[in-house]
Amino acid sequence: MALAVVIFALVIGSVIFHFASPWWFTDIISNWQSIDTTILITFWVTGTVFVVINAFMAYCVYKFRHRSGQKAAYEPENHKLEGWLSAITTVGVVLMLAPGLFVWADFVQPPENATEFEVLGQQWQWNFRYPGADGKLGTADTEFVSEENPFGVNPEDPNGQDDVIVNAPEMHLPVGKPVKALLRSNDVLHNYTIAQLRVKMDLVPGLTSYLWFEPEVTGRYDILCEELCGVGHFIMRGAIVIDTQDDYDAWVASQPTFAQTQQAAEPDLAAGQASYAVCAACHGVNGEGNQALNSPKLAGLQDWYVERQLNHFKQGIRGGEGDVNGAAMIGMANMLVDDNAVRNMAAYVSTFPDIPATPTIVEGNIENGFDIYDRNCAACHLDSGSGTWYTDAPKLAGMSDWYFVTQISNFRAGIRGLHSADPYGEQMVSMATAMSGLNEIRDVAAYLGTLR
Repeated sequence: MALAVVIFALVIGSVIFHFASPWWFTDIISNWQSIDTTILITFWVTGTVFVVINAFMAYCVYKFRHRSGQKAAYEPENHKLEGWLSAITTVGVVLMLAPGLFVWADFVQPPENATEFEVLGQQWQWNFRYPGADGKLGTADTEFVSEENPFGVNPEDPNGQDDVIVNAPEMHLPVGKPVKALLRSNDVLHNYTIAQLRVKMDLVPGLTSYLWFEPEVTGRYDILCEELCGVGHFIMRGAIVIDTQDDYDAWVASQPTFAQTQQAAEPDLAAGQASYAVCAACHGVNGEGNQALNSPKLAGLQDWYVERQLNHFKQGIRGGEGDVNGAAMIGMANMLVDDNAVRNMAAYVSTFPDIPATPTIVEGNIENGFDIYDRNCAACHLDSGSGTWYTDAPKLAGMSDWYFVTQISNFRAGIRGLHSADPYGEQMVSMATAMSGLNEIRDVAAYLGTLR
């Protein structure tokens, strides 16, 4: 009797929770209401089966409970019951599968007027490419991928020269127009998912998959990777901004074309050297750093990383509340009047002889530091700590270990990495919080001191 009551209460409670639950679908912002309808049909079919089977089980537990003097009847077959069960099951399966087949048929047949754009996934970031004035995307392949051409656009394809390159995890689209997303991966399986649009599709290395949708509500929404793609899978996030047509046109016009990214003028090292004269007072003539002045070693850092950090200081992305030393850099960075001045400075810094900094972290468990680094950091910064442009990870080996401790502590404390325009900083916040505290941070710093 008690078991029958428990089973019946479970059924009643589940039904109540389903209707009263605060967790439900996100608001839909696209044309795919049919996907929601398909899921709801599945809910009703499976929910009905759940209620009927469990209610019947509770009835049987009660009806056929053990009673003294009553003998159980044995009935090996019941063809009528089997027929009914087979028919009902068939109807239920058809109700669950048939709507999805119709929706899928629409999902893979974009309208002729859909505008194409490309989504490029790689560990662990999103990038995007749009057709230029000719309305055509150029061909691309991983054989062309390099630091200067991360999209792998075929430089010999004339259709690709005016392609709009967005080397950042934020994309834009106009509201009220159908679009077709071409999905490529540079390395492993990824998955392009936007919950509010009700779209998701795998990015498979070696081929181009696709999907289409029509955004109907302006706003900013998350892009997620829903395919386990390595240790940094959970930080592979981006954003899609649905704009009015005018705002979208203005945004596209502000992005560089592929040809422009390939034709950038060589940096002026002499101008960079002149600008660096002010920096040398703290960071040293050859970028060797000075702990007494809270100035880290710069020699050995990649030019693209130095350039990005200088721009972050100029734009207020770094040096905010609580970052006293970072705030001191804002004024220095603002002395570089434009992008060319920043590039010149970064290029000059990259010419410094890379003499490893003298380790200052003398207390630290190197073995534990290796374990933490190997588990959390090496996938981006490489086993050697040399970093790579591919994952936007700067060099760590031979750099100032005290500065490493300071910055990881800042990431943990939310002093750095929480600005909305710093997606790579946001990734580092997650990685930094994987270290339990200062002792583990010092362990990693001690290990990095061994990578000479």
